[in-house]
Amino acid sequence: MESLSANEAKTHFGELLLKVQREPVQINRNGKAVAVVLSVDDYLNLESLKMQYLKKRVEQAKEDIASGRIADGDVFFDDLLKGKFD
Repeated sequence: MESLSANEAKTHFGELLLKVQREPVQINRNGKAVAVVLSVDDYLNLESLKMQYLKKRVEQAKEDIASGRIADGDVFFDDLLKGKFD
């Protein structure tokens, strides 16, 4: 992935918009990554993948509930706070 400084992105904004049609571009400020600019198509594809993942998680949760694979919320959070899952 190409990267640009924030100043370069500002100065060459039109070119940046053309570049992101081919691949995402990382924007850095003071040498640290602060943003990634991507095309609308890439963004929509990413959002679609996230939605597919969430739908699968919901279906898995429904199956877990139906088959009795559940945990008591209070016990789970107590165990979580005790570091049982670290």
